[in-house]
Amino acid sequence: MSGMPIYEYLCPDCNCRFELRRPFSEADKAANCPACSKTARKLLSSFSACSRTGDGESSSIAGMDTSCSTCTATSCASCGHAH
Repeated sequence: MSGMPIYEYLCPDCNCRFELRRPFSEADKAANCPACSKTARKLLSSFSACSRTGDGESSSIAGMDTSCSTCTATSCASCGHAH
């Protein structure tokens, strides 16, 4: 599965927000919500990147905000995800 982009979706019926990894050829294919099975809409994703300083602190180096691209943490050091 490596090399495939991750697309974000939002279900207008139950507000479930989820991601799907799929090939470019399926970018416009409909996605069903994993919670209620209704058709979800694809969201416009923003890019985010973090960098670690010499003392282990993290800082945002790109993107629209300072939140983690994997979860809702505001610091890459606090969320536990590998970046």
